[in-house]
Amino acid sequence: MPEVDGLSVIKQLRAEAQFQQTPIIVLSALAMKGDRERCLAAGANAYMPKPLRMRSLIELMYDLLGL
Repeated sequence: MPEVDGLSVIKQLRAEAQFQQTPIIVLSALAMKGDRERCLAAGANAYMPKPLRMRSLIELMYDLLGL
């Protein structure tokens, strides 16, 4: 995202009442030490580094949606 970074987007979404309960999963090619913690601290519900397993993503989505 050339205009803004993902952490800023998460914080902006969480500042909006309509998105405070919306599950946010970060999918990132950057798997540096501390990335997961920074994303969760910004308001993400989960963090998955790439390459990811589609089955794991789907299971996580179901879990976060309570399905």
